[in-house]
Amino acid sequence: MTSPSTRPLSAAELAPYTQDKSFFGHPRGLATLFFTEMWERFSYYGLRPLLVLFMAAALAEGGFGFDRSAASAIVGIYAASVYLASLPGGWIADRLLGLRRAILLGAFLITCGHLSIGVSGMAGAGVGKIFFFLGLILIVLGTGLLKPNISAIVGDLYPEGGARRDAGFSVFYMGINLGGFIGQIVTGWLGERVSWHMGFGAAGVGMLFGLLLFWKRAAKTLGPLGLDIVRDPDAAVQARRENTTKLWTGVGLGLLALVFALAATGTITLDPQTIGRSMTVVLVGIAVVFFANIYITGGLTGDERKRVAVIFVLFVFAAIFWAAFEQAPTSLNLFARDFTDRSFGDWEMPATWFNSVNSLFIIIFAPLVGAVWLAMSKRGIELSSPAKFALGLAFAGAGFLLMIWAANAVVASGGVLKVSPWWLIASYLLQTLGELCLSPVGLSSMTKLSPRRYVGQMMGIWFLATSVGNLIAGLIGGDVDPEKLDAMPTVFTTTTIFLAVSTAILLLMVVPIRKMMANAK
Repeated sequence: MTSPSTRPLSAAELAPYTQDKSFFGHPRGLATLFFTEMWERFSYYGLRPLLVLFMAAALAEGGFGFDRSAASAIVGIYAASVYLASLPGGWIADRLLGLRRAILLGAFLITCGHLSIGVSGMAGAGVGKIFFFLGLILIVLGTGLLKPNISAIVGDLYPEGGARRDAGFSVFYMGINLGGFIGQIVTGWLGERVSWHMGFGAAGVGMLFGLLLFWKRAAKTLGPLGLDIVRDPDAAVQARRENTTKLWTGVGLGLLALVFALAATGTITLDPQTIGRSMTVVLVGIAVVFFANIYITGGLTGDERKRVAVIFVLFVFAAIFWAAFEQAPTSLNLFARDFTDRSFGDWEMPATWFNSVNSLFIIIFAPLVGAVWLAMSKRGIELSSPAKFALGLAFAGAGFLLMIWAANAVVASGGVLKVSPWWLIASYLLQTLGELCLSPVGLSSMTKLSPRRYVGQMMGIWFLATSVGNLIAGLIGGDVDPEKLDAMPTVFTTTTIFLAVSTAILLLMVVPIRKMMANAK
């Protein structure tokens, strides 16, 4: 892949790739990005629900025999790291690799990560763990390079912006959920019914398809888009910038390799729950310092200060929402495995299939929720961003309220009863409606409220909220355990109370926040 001239490309040169309408009215490059992201999400969501079940399974069942709390914390750290890796991944692409090279390298690393996890099953318990965790690290690094940069190229396909770009992202978002839905069906069945590592391998094959597809089709369908970086006119300044990027990237990778080698050789022992708790404190601290620094020294106007304060409030409540929502691969996944009746005649449904329900509901209800917002707006009824956030928290709280009743029924039976699958399905439906009220609105609010010079950083902070939520969800998710029945209702009750209290607090803040957002467009 050769680098084009650094001369800015004209609209006429870009037109064959940005004005094309051969993919359902969108540029054909969107099809390349759609299917690449679909296969990446196939692999990510296909792997994620298997992790906690595999690590907590006994050695005799082909697993690692980890304590459930440790397994759940590892899943939380892994998912949090995936979101965090988007920050350096975008930075490296912008300053060194370019979007397209970053995506290719990311897809390659993800494929190698899945291959490493697949090989771990043939390497024996001791060495197998080294390959397993090496695979997770490679997936984190690869996703950090691929995920933010493939979204950036989607935006580049629509230089005119407007409704067509919004529609393009909607199509792209459907690809994400289609991949998530199919991935969890395929890998869940293989992992639980054939072997864990067949499930892991299927996720890797999916990413390999995405890698090959992007490699073969990018040049034809994207042309020059995403090939080069924005360079400084001064060659010396540009060289220093690239050298600095290489230096810090090398230092970061070197430190990661050192810690991994020390842990793999038993020189140091890493406790997942301690790491998860420490990471949570550090990430929250980073967010607080970031907001305080911008608020005090960022040169903001009075109106911009109000908007940044609103973003901080939304950040806090988004983290609370994700701490509940991201229990899907941990506490809710374990509940499906141990306490849900999954039998239909002589056939038993894989527990991981419940994780695909969210993606299916997103595909079904996303257009309907969007239509509701538009219909309300036409009637002069328009909910503010904090009001929609509060509605999202309330829906999620209602979903976990259902799980309290289901968990109490299990406890009352002494762990003998397996409850109807409709408890989980109804809970996932309510949580999905909450996601549709909060997640798209949050992304829109970051771009609408952020001071122009801080938009990129604020988008990173939004993903930091998701990262913090994943960590908290992983730390509390392991208490769903047949050996600790009494702790299970406590998990769901605590989550419900936090969501209910957060909803009430945010509702009280709706009017003052709306006034602070008055001039935001």
